Amino acid sequence: MRLLSSKSRHVALATALFLSVTAAHAAKPAGSGDSFDDPNAIRVLLAPNLETTLSSQMNGTITDLRATLGKPFARNAVLALLNCAEVQARTDVAKAELNMARQNLTAKRSLRELKAAGDIEVAMSATEVEKAQGALSLANAQLGYCRVIAPFSGHVAKVYVKPYQTVSAGTPIVDLVGDGALKVRLNVPSSLLVKLKPNAHLDITIHETGKTYPAHVSAVNSRVDAVAQTVELEAQLDGDHPELVAGMSGTARFPPAQ
Repeated sequence: MRLLSSKSRHVALATALFLSVTAAHAAKPAGSGDSFDDPNAIRVLLAPNLETTLSSQMNGTITDLRATLGKPFARNAVLALLNCAEVQARTDVAKAELNMARQNLTAKRSLRELKAAGDIEVAMSATEVEKAQGALSLANAQLGYCRVIAPFSGHVAKVYVKPYQTVSAGTPIVDLVGDGALKVRLNVPSSLLVKLKPNAHLDITIHETGKTYPAHVSAVNSRVDAVAQTVELEAQLDGDHPELVAGMSGTARFPPAQ
């Protein structure tokens, strides 16, 4: 068997080394740039301070839908109205029964003064009044379900229903986000927990704007994720930044001193 020369062996080793390096670069996932290898660069998400989904509290048909995507609204604004003819009728019946119970109580008290009715009859009539008052309160509460009211000021993020659609109790109507300052959500390695305190400074770079914003830690979760070995943080942006919108994402960096 013919032996390779020293030069040939060097060429073969160099070729093998080149192929191994090329394969390693090809196996490296896309997007795994230096920013992801930097322990100080941590993914973040902007979230509203207040957000909720309002659902229907009754079975009915939507007669007036005032919420549209992105529309601003004030606190206690009516976002939708449901047909409440049946509930209104029950309320009217409850009012009539309360009036009748009160008239009966007045009559029983007059009869007692004339020694024509006893204390038990008067007490029973008073109980009927209380029962009728409770029925009217229940009817008024159900009447309030006919209106979908905004619990805070903000913007409509999603509309689930259409005008004149029949819905059942529990059907989602709209998603709302508040007008308040946005909060930053992020998970950091649990090894940083001993160094991080509320009000600790960090810099937030948002991908959508390409800008960096100062922020400070506002809350630290009291429990560590045992699987991922991370802890959840919340941060508040310093200052007012109207160009930022909930759902934007980016990265956070803590100063080396932290």
